[in-house]
Amino acid sequence: MRSKPQCGINLKLIVLFCSFLLLFTILILRSNLSSPLKTPPSSSTTISETHLSNSSDQPQQVPKCPSLEVPFIPTCTKTPPSLANALIHYATTNITPQQTFKEISVSARILAKKAPCNFLVFGLGLDSLMWAALNHGGRTVFLEEDQSWIDQIKERLPNLESYHVVYDTKVHEAEKLFEHGSKEECKTVSDPRFSKCPLALKNLPGDVYDMEWDLIMVDAPTGYFDGAPGRMSAIYTAGLMGRNREEGETDVFVHDVDRVVEDKFSKAFLCEGYLREQEGRIRHFKIPSHRARLGRTFCP
Repeated sequence: MRSKPQCGINLKLIVLFCSFLLLFTILILRSNLSSPLKTPPSSSTTISETHLSNSSDQPQQVPKCPSLEVPFIPTCTKTPPSLANALIHYATTNITPQQTFKEISVSARILAKKAPCNFLVFGLGLDSLMWAALNHGGRTVFLEEDQSWIDQIKERLPNLESYHVVYDTKVHEAEKLFEHGSKEECKTVSDPRFSKCPLALKNLPGDVYDMEWDLIMVDAPTGYFDGAPGRMSAIYTAGLMGRNREEGETDVFVHDVDRVVEDKFSKAFLCEGYLREQEGRIRHFKIPSHRARLGRTFCP
């Protein structure tokens, strides 16, 4: 998920964060609506009328936040700290996220519907603060292979929740691992910690296995050369977590599907039947719970 510095002002980044600001304005409005929608007031009624009486036997009414029927007056809440930090961070750096505007939009649309939610991200990068801000009020966890990189990010962004993960695979082993994945032990749905499939990640923090993730982004580990860990196990484990949840669905996103491993493993283990969208180098899969309906085949 790390990307190289780019010089100059990125117009797409400006447009992106304007979109994010609009998104959070909508989320703030929705979170502050504590009562059901009412019939719009008649023309003879003022929009925000509060009656204050000088009589001691009539209690004063406290002004309420406006409902959706009236113009938004931003007097009820402050900008969430996560959004404020993200805006300041990206406004003061010329380093842009690795994903394109259109690719980010695929995940952002789903996140806007589900947030606040549980969001697991394989990889810690320059876009991590953005994902955490978009999931304001939810839990966003990042899994990173490089401890030194975690240390660097924590110095700048100490509030991000990240964990170091050690991978024992290599890209040049992908074909062999793919063959293993066709065996019955890899088609059995279970907690990854107890899976007999060599593709399952068993050394993640315990909390990662105990949580049911609403969204999972696979944008790591490194996979662009033969000696890199590759994303074989991350892709397989993301799909297994989705299938093993008690009920509901997990939206899984895989980046860099223009590469052989990401393309082949996502189609095989997240299943083409669960594929919902592809934009550029990112694919979106929707994995249903296999525990909620017994008898499902590994792929539809």
